[in-house]
Amino acid sequence: MKIKEELLKLEKQSNIELKEIYDKVDSICLKNSERILEAFTECNVSYSDFTDINGYGNYDTGRDKIEKIFATVLGCEDALVRTQIMSGTNAIYLALSALLKYGDTMLSISGTPYDSLQEMIGIIGDSTQSLKASGVKYLEIALKNNEFDKDKIIETIRDNKIKLIEIQRSRGYSSRNSLTIKQIEDIIKVIKEIDKDIIVFVDNCYGELVEEREPGHVGADIVVGSLMKNLGGGIASSGGYVGGRSDLIHMVAERLTAPGIAKEQGANFNQNINFFKGIFMAPSAVRSAIKTAIFASYMLEKLGFNEVSPRYSDYRTDIIQTVVLNDKDNLVEFARGLQAASPVDSKVYITPAPMPGYPFEEVMAAGCFTQGSTIELSADAPVTPPYRLYMQGGLTFEYGKLIILNALNNIKK
Repeated sequence: MKIKEELLKLEKQSNIELKEIYDKVDSICLKNSERILEAFTECNVSYSDFTDINGYGNYDTGRDKIEKIFATVLGCEDALVRTQIMSGTNAIYLALSALLKYGDTMLSISGTPYDSLQEMIGIIGDSTQSLKASGVKYLEIALKNNEFDKDKIIETIRDNKIKLIEIQRSRGYSSRNSLTIKQIEDIIKVIKEIDKDIIVFVDNCYGELVEEREPGHVGADIVVGSLMKNLGGGIASSGGYVGGRSDLIHMVAERLTAPGIAKEQGANFNQNINFFKGIFMAPSAVRSAIKTAIFASYMLEKLGFNEVSPRYSDYRTDIIQTVVLNDKDNLVEFARGLQAASPVDSKVYITPAPMPGYPFEEVMAAGCFTQGSTIELSADAPVTPPYRLYMQGGLTFEYGKLIILNALNNIKK
């Protein structure tokens, strides 16, 4: 890996200029590590909890402890953490379909959800299994200058019988800012003052352990996510979670298994040790991902790419980094450089190609040990103006730096 001298000098400069920012990230990592370590010791995790439980999965004490640890970390009363939950989208659909029935109204207050959720809700497509097909009504309110539209939210709640309010914490594939825990806390207070029975549902994907608090700590009733993102720590190779109020988690568990069974069954497929180890390593993995994003943001901005978000000095609430690369060549070469320096599939040659469900050709770069793991360094983008790249992850900061430098080197060539 022969990196241009210009980039190496800029990398050394970044170590000085970003030290205070990196120190703050380290401090959050330490705080979250302390909370997780305390949860492990309080649950008295033992080697026997790693045992493979097959069949129906009855009497799995290890699984029970994992769910107690996740509940503690997420600031929730209870949690459902299962291999049977395949992704973040699956976790969201599982929870929403358990909590929303015919005639109920769901309100999104962070704008239109990302693509994979739109068909699930029934905004697009004609699936017979969508929420809309099941008789659930859907309303949405766009963000206003990257803030919740408080007045419109209050008006909508008063004019409609709202059962559940959905908040997407991360920007997903949009240009808006991701939502901070403080913003979520403030709007939950407003919602609960009007109607305390409304279920506040937070899609927590990409945001876990980036701040010192989680949505459950500030009043969210349900929090969902994927273990192939932050809380899997790069160790868990499958699975997802739903955390929240114990009565609501019971409903979600019955939807996953069956009424009367709820959380009592579900074989762990020998994944307990990976779930334990994953959440134990998660603060460190998230720290590395954030530092990698900060470094990438700094380097890109110094090299003249002004449309980076967040900027390297901005407050962060998730691991996603975006940059407008201005033209097709920059976009493709950055993706190729990232792929070529990845530990897995480095010989894959990135080429723009059509992707099912996307209106434009896409480039996707990911050399991951676990397919689709977004806590590992990956990037993707639609090949169309303004050529905005979405990047996330990085299991270690050192590897993240090297891969970003190689991607930048490709552009400089």
